[in-house]
Amino acid sequence: MNTCNNIYTIVISMALVVGLTLATAVFGADDPSIKGSQRQYIIASMNQYIQDKTIDDTYHLFDAVKGKLLRLQFKKLHDGIVKKGSFYVSCADFVDQSGRLVDVDFMVMSDGNDYKTTQGIVHAVDGKKRKYHLE
Repeated sequence: MNTCNNIYTIVISMALVVGLTLATAVFGADDPSIKGSQRQYIIASMNQYIQDKTIDDTYHLFDAVKGKLLRLQFKKLHDGIVKKGSFYVSCADFVDQSGRLVDVDFMVMSDGNDYKTTQGIVHAVDGKKRKYHLE
């Protein structure tokens, strides 16, 4: 009976680990300490940055990995925000001229009492993440 209980406990534990891993992958990273007005200012900065860089409903972003200019249609901002070194990172979904889903990470820095988005970086294309290190 103890062997069955041990196996059951292992299976349940593994299921919890897999479930938590998938939930993190689906919902993205989020730092719960970034809240309230700080979170609102970071989101507002990204929204403003995207609006300021959008011309005729198209956000233009140079893809340094592919060496080409992307013409993107904005879809939505993600909810998650994380801190990486001296800046904050959150991302947004776009669709490119070929219909592919492009996930762009935005770097946001604190400027006194203000937050400013400095740039966007392609994080994933059609769900395939790109490796890069920010810090």
